[in-house]
Amino acid sequence: MRRTAGRLAAAGCAALVLLGLAPLSAAAQEPAGCAGAAPPPAVDTSEVPAPGDPVPEPLPVPDEPVGGERLGECGEINAPGAPPAALDPIASQSWVLADLDTGEVLAARDPHARHRPASTIKVLTALVAIRELDMADTIVVTQDDADQEGSRVGLEPGATYRVEQVLAGLIMQSGNDAAHALARKLGGIDETVRKMNALADELGAHDTRAATPSGLDGPGMATSAYDLALIFREAMRHPEFSHAESVRETTLPGKPGGPPLPVESDNAVLWNYPGALGGKTGFTDDARHTFIAAAERDGRRLVAVLMRGENKPVRQSKFTMQLLDHGFSLPPGTSVGELVTEPEPSEEDSAPAAQAATDGELPNSPMFGTVGVPLTALAVLVIVAAGVFAVLRRRRAAARRAANRGPDHP
Repeated sequence: MRRTAGRLAAAGCAALVLLGLAPLSAAAQEPAGCAGAAPPPAVDTSEVPAPGDPVPEPLPVPDEPVGGERLGECGEINAPGAPPAALDPIASQSWVLADLDTGEVLAARDPHARHRPASTIKVLTALVAIRELDMADTIVVTQDDADQEGSRVGLEPGATYRVEQVLAGLIMQSGNDAAHALARKLGGIDETVRKMNALADELGAHDTRAATPSGLDGPGMATSAYDLALIFREAMRHPEFSHAESVRETTLPGKPGGPPLPVESDNAVLWNYPGALGGKTGFTDDARHTFIAAAERDGRRLVAVLMRGENKPVRQSKFTMQLLDHGFSLPPGTSVGELVTEPEPSEEDSAPAAQAATDGELPNSPMFGTVGVPLTALAVLVIVAAGVFAVLRRRRAAARRAANRGPDHP
């Protein structure tokens, strides 16, 4: 079932609510049983744009569900003959269970629904930092870093930390102070958010738009369970991330001349689930509870992502462990879709074919072999096609970047 029309209608209602022109009615912003193209209306003013800034448009919904046709369905999605996960809807309005190695999606519920990520977006922040910063480089923490709203690891102003230590505070204890310190090192908040959105676009995370490095709500912030699984899978390919994810407790420098700062992972799955690899927790009033956890059993590595859940009457960590148990009970090869990484091709991608055409030769390929005869007409066609292809790809990439920027990124 396609959700494009329903999502667009929901997005329009969400924008009206943000502008104060529509009531905060769940029935008004979501079609029955299916989430919209934008997260539900905010319950506070955290996402109201600054004066003069526009309300961000909802991200466009792809014509075809990314990862496979079945991932466009709204309810619980299971492979033929597979038992349902039977996860209580209060646990998560949207979830994904996937294989970290093969990329197979084993089961899901409304996987492309756009919700707020809360601190699970720190996985994307960490991935940007790992790609761009030297882990041995240092950061001197400022008072502004230490004063960040929400969860903090306790970085001390004036203390010097290695980037890898700040990264540990970001992942293990969801430090917003760590997110702010890393963002300064990456060029500032706006530049870091720009880099996060550029990386999401590169990975093919089309449901994702970051507004803050920490996951605190901001105008236009959105992602999906599918995208978080995709981003987490990419992050786990980096030893800097997978190691920090697996650590239960460590110490960081404290006040200059003072004792070290103890740090413990806030992920209950890491402490209580056999074979746990790590994950990420998140919560804001608008996002509600979000959760990522990964584990390994019998050579299989699975990740479970839950979005917009509640911690009562049962905690999210217990629901996540239930979902992982379900995944490990399914036979290898069970699939309802796949995590698809779609890096944007560079303009050089078409250069070999174009160059071969200008030389009067067909490019080597399974279809043509290694022939080398002059074919002027075909050469012209190849050059024209390569040019058109490059223009279309640039336009699509520009449109995605424009949609991702939001009001703070003109």
